[in-house]
Amino acid sequence: MPGVGKTTIVQKVIEEVKALSIPVKGFVTAEVRSGGKRSGFDIISLTGDRGNLSRIGSNKPGPRVGQYVVDVKNFEHVALKALELPPAGKTVMVIDEIGKMELFSQTFIQVVGKLLRQDRVTLFGTIPIQKGKPLSLVEEIRNRDDVRVFTLSRGNRDDIMPEIFAAVQKSYKEGT
Repeated sequence: MPGVGKTTIVQKVIEEVKALSIPVKGFVTAEVRSGGKRSGFDIISLTGDRGNLSRIGSNKPGPRVGQYVVDVKNFEHVALKALELPPAGKTVMVIDEIGKMELFSQTFIQVVGKLLRQDRVTLFGTIPIQKGKPLSLVEEIRNRDDVRVFTLSRGNRDDIMPEIFAAVQKSYKEGT
């Protein structure tokens, strides 16, 4: 669910992965606030590139998720660069998140599909809980045999991080 600490957990796992000198790439999302209220989301690559993912906007053009207008072009500019594989070696690839806004990009969907087929990639990301119409890529990921899904809640978020990190580390070492 929104606000339970998914991005915080992702950032903590990234720190732990980096501390072990494991190559890590990808991006996180960040809430944008204006006047004390959430006004949108930004995407931030692990190299520091930042771009607009969505903003509240009643008259702006573009695909919508609730009150948010998604800036697909800006999202792709940051995300696709952040998800480029290095020429060789294993990598932990972080995608925070694979959700409705991100899935307006067909190129992003294709890149995630390619990453899921790479033996040298440990894909570590967040997906939303299913509510309403299922998102096909999210359900494909959720139902894969080689995917481990953790359900984060306010009640378990302080205790689950070591378990998630252990799963990422094991997957990286085993190449699965």
